[in-house]
Amino acid sequence: MQNTRNSRKNATRTERNQQRIDAGLVAAQFPQVAQIVVNMTYNQKGIKQALARTVNFFPSSYAFFRVDCLSKDCLDGGFDLTPVITGMIGNRKKVAKGDLSCEGESPSSGHSAIIYEVSIQYV
Repeated sequence: MQNTRNSRKNATRTERNQQRIDAGLVAAQFPQVAQIVVNMTYNQKGIKQALARTVNFFPSSYAFFRVDCLSKDCLDGGFDLTPVITGMIGNRKKVAKGDLSCEGESPSSGHSAIIYEVSIQYV
């Protein structure tokens, strides 16, 4: 069972790396963007203390806006901020807030979620 789980995690990691490369760079996909800052607060079921994280995307970053789940039991999980960020860029919006649940599989449903704030600076 553990080998199957590790194999699946490795396959997912390889696929995500390829998706990152396929997404291209922010500069090529969104030349009007100078910087994207994503502030997140993770909430995990069974953990009382929420974890805060900030992710920065620059023109030299890959235009891959998916953040992995922090739950060690999660398979194929994460938070896809692509629709949020591309929608903001399309409307030239500077700030958006919201929440997302993890898309992955875990023994406990609703195991992880984030509250996010995305800020975009344009050139």
